Amino acid sequence: MNRIFAPLRKLRDDSRGMALTEFGLILVPLMIVLLGAFDLGYQAYVRAVLQGALNDISRTASVESPGLGGSGTIEEQIAAAIEERVDGIARHATYTIEQTNYYEFTGVNASEKLITDFNDNGEYDSGDCFEDLNGNGSFDEQAGRTGRGGADDVVFYEVTVEMPRLVPVTGLIGVPDNYTINANAAIRNQPYANQAEPETVCA
Repeated sequence: MNRIFAPLRKLRDDSRGMALTEFGLILVPLMIVLLGAFDLGYQAYVRAVLQGALNDISRTASVESPGLGGSGTIEEQIAAAIEERVDGIARHATYTIEQTNYYEFTGVNASEKLITDFNDNGEYDSGDCFEDLNGNGSFDEQAGRTGRGGADDVVFYEVTVEMPRLVPVTGLIGVPDNYTINANAAIRNQPYANQAEPETVCA
């Protein structure tokens, strides 16, 4: 009987190849973690480059006649300069670049300012007076105007970059196929002329 079970006992006590087996078991989870870390690192790098490019270009654009190169309007030159700076590291990216100008920093993404609130409800009602910050003659919940604006105006830049992921982790950890990376900046244009004063409208 001992002769029959002897090979089985020998096989049971043989530990050769255990390291390879154990490594095979942890290889897939380890690769998912490493690829995920690389993916997050690359995404953070693109975001840092995008934000740095936006900060630099928005400062350059704040003067009267910025030397951005290229052709088209100043707004188009700003968009082209941002894309050119980021294209080196962002593969097959699409860009959405919005430029909105405001009279002051407190107006960014805010409504126009009430001057007279006749019923003291804190909201605009027909007949109330307000600063027509965007010059369209009506009260707006968003007081901004499209574009870079003029002297002393505050420009709010919003940039969204969408691009395919660098490493194939989509199917492994259930994340979207594309990165969506955002950057924004608010900067006041230089006072190269008098800033246009908003009119008070009662309507």
